[in-house]
Amino acid sequence: MQPSFGAETTWTAILIATLCGTGALVILVKWFSQQKVKRKILKARNRRAATLQQAEQAVHQYKILHPGRDASLILSLSLLELTKRLKGGSLKPEDVFYSYMEKTLEVDKSVNCCTEIMVESFDQLKTVGSRKDGLLYGVPVSIKENIACKGYDTSCAAIANLDKPALMDSVIVEVLKRQGAIPFVKTNLPQGLSGYDCSNPIYGQTLNPHNLQKTSGGSSGGEGALIGAGGSVLGIGTDIGGSIRIPSAFCGICGFKPTARRLSVRGINTLSRGQKSVLSSAGPMAKDVSSLALCMQALLSDHMFCLDPTVPPIPFNLKVYQSSKPLRIGYYESDGYLQPSPSMARAFREVKAMLERAGHTFVSYSPPRLSYAMHELIIRGILADGAVTFLSGFSIQALWQQHADVEDYIHETIAEWRRLEMDVLLCPMLGPAYNLSYCTKINSALSYTILYNLLNFPAGVVPVSTVTAKDEEELKHYKGHFQDPFDKLFKRAVAGGEGLPVAVQCVALPWQDELCLRFMKEVEQLVKQCQISQSNTS
Repeated sequence: MQPSFGAETTWTAILIATLCGTGALVILVKWFSQQKVKRKILKARNRRAATLQQAEQAVHQYKILHPGRDASLILSLSLLELTKRLKGGSLKPEDVFYSYMEKTLEVDKSVNCCTEIMVESFDQLKTVGSRKDGLLYGVPVSIKENIACKGYDTSCAAIANLDKPALMDSVIVEVLKRQGAIPFVKTNLPQGLSGYDCSNPIYGQTLNPHNLQKTSGGSSGGEGALIGAGGSVLGIGTDIGGSIRIPSAFCGICGFKPTARRLSVRGINTLSRGQKSVLSSAGPMAKDVSSLALCMQALLSDHMFCLDPTVPPIPFNLKVYQSSKPLRIGYYESDGYLQPSPSMARAFREVKAMLERAGHTFVSYSPPRLSYAMHELIIRGILADGAVTFLSGFSIQALWQQHADVEDYIHETIAEWRRLEMDVLLCPMLGPAYNLSYCTKINSALSYTILYNLLNFPAGVVPVSTVTAKDEEELKHYKGHFQDPFDKLFKRAVAGGEGLPVAVQCVALPWQDELCLRFMKEVEQLVKQCQISQSNTS
């Protein structure tokens, strides 16, 4: 039980401390501040526990009243099949909702991925029938904690932001509801969205569902873990340096970072609002590429364009997504900044070979001046105040020049794509999942993802393989590009990954989101065909 402090007690303590001297008063003020922080954290944890308990009771009651529900069948369905059956009436939204709620509660107990169950979702379930024409009718959707849902915190796991519930839904959540989806749980993230782990002092560490000694990645790590463990069929995350793609790759699911501003970011919280050198995007995470495409199609609606006129009114282009025209694919196996792990390199080579056999053309590509982009554009952009907390002095003129330099670099990169006549780009994806505590030590590894935030190119990841015993053996001889402490840390971070998912990354030019998704789908289908062929052979 937390102690309570009445006004009389407080003023008495302050008086005594004042009489004892300035030092005692400072200590007392600091102590009261610490107690306030502890109470805020405890309140958040208690609220989380209460919503989890309420959901458990509701699930238990529903199971008693509906003993014939086949939860395992429901959880095995793809999003496309799920929506088809919901619209056709062979599945009831209630059965789907409670199946995923039950699974979410089970998953959270093992990986600690939820910050709160949205108890209003039980009421929304009762009225969802009025949205039967929506593309996501009856689909439970998980939401990253920093995305506003009315009545719930968007704290970014920052203690100062706790107990400040959103007054209204974010545009994305409102559009999801209009399309018949039921946002039902908020998921964990690192404190302040800083870094690509998923841990904070309020809700703790989220673990990887494939190996509890590994991180789920971040910052959308709660989403990655929940979907990767089967507790959600569709989730919404955010990405400013790989925050959708890294947890997706680590947890063995698909994730997509659209061109920034293709989807509305109104109502999405960040602790670095106003930073525009490296842009953040909201985007979907799911078990397969078709789910990502369906979510994008649902969100890119007239309702979104009306709610947020700053979003360009460009509906989802099905013709581009469904195209089967052979592609000219740029590629690089290593960016020259971080040497891929053996499993990363092998998975990339296997996918490249599959695409070549399918009739696509490849052309070698290198990101222009990557070291310059990382150090002078990305780091100086994100720390555009000169990291004033630690250093000082990055003037407004320098910031403007940095923005101009970013524009020049984007056009330099596009010119190189045009010169090589590239449609899309295939490159490795960071992985496999790190051992716990390493993400904060190796920020250089973000070169594979954050570059495409700087460029504002749409990018997505597709799981294509798993780490083999041979990969682990080859890792013992890993040296890295520079053989520096970061390379040594990376080797230790990915060690012990046998059986973990490995992904590749697909990239397209700005506003060609549908082409990027089409490329991702192509990779996914070829990998599945190869797996089926190998299974039949064995």
